Amino acid sequence: FAGYISQVLKNYSDHACDGEYVSLRCPHRTTISIQSSFYGRIVPSHQLCPSRYPHSYATLIKEDVACSVGTSLQKMLDECQDRRSCQFLVNSRLFGTDPCPGTGKYLLVWYKCRPNEYKSKVACEDDKLRLSCKKSMVIAIYSAIFGRTQGGSLECPYQNLGMPMIECQSATALQLMIKRCHGKRSCSIYASTYEFGDPCYPGIQKHLNVIYTCASFYPVDNSPVLLPVDETEPPALGLSSSSSSSMEPVGVGTEMALLSNILAAYAFIT
Repeated sequence: FAGYISQVLKNYSDHACDGEYVSLRCPHRTTISIQSSFYGRIVPSHQLCPSRYPHSYATLIKEDVACSVGTSLQKMLDECQDRRSCQFLVNSRLFGTDPCPGTGKYLLVWYKCRPNEYKSKVACEDDKLRLSCKKSMVIAIYSAIFGRTQGGSLECPYQNLGMPMIECQSATALQLMIKRCHGKRSCSIYASTYEFGDPCYPGIQKHLNVIYTCASFYPVDNSPVLLPVDETEPPALGLSSSSSSSMEPVGVGTEMALLSNILAAYAFIT
């Protein structure tokens, strides 16, 4: 259980240079959820994805480092969203018109692994949010947002009081929900600035949106644990195209270690 949940909570990233394959994959019973994507070049080639061909100094000087393609996110959604894995060759033809011909480009993509079966609950500001699972199952938080999103919330309609529609979100909402609800059959929390702080300008109405799944105490399959691609951050600019980094998952840490110990003790006693 702890291993499955830690994989679900991680933020994954991958990158590929022109002419390379990008490969995204998620553990069993989860699917890819694209968070953001970039295709183009914003750093010199000696920092990321160096050219495969020798270049003179004059050619490098002309390299376009302010080049981006606006269709990269939609392309990633079309290719990979809601699939367990996807792989394709990166080149400029995939993304439509090339904004900087002659400049080698690269693809950066950030994604999460969403459980196939998940629930979503929303509480308006100052209301109580209650989560619960049936017997022998416990809560596993997938994502949590406290604040105001650009699209708003149908459950908490935005009342225009002369304030602009500005997106603002708490940076600690996920960690707080993990601490309060992970591994429990039920939990409750107020969607209030007392709990989450106020990430928005005064007067902006906020809401709490939590996506979670109910997980069994014992894993239902014995498939090997799938190692993540690159996690949490985009690749360091000093890395070559063949390098990768491994970072700690976001929001897991000591809480997951403690939860793992508790569940192990429970299984032993049972």
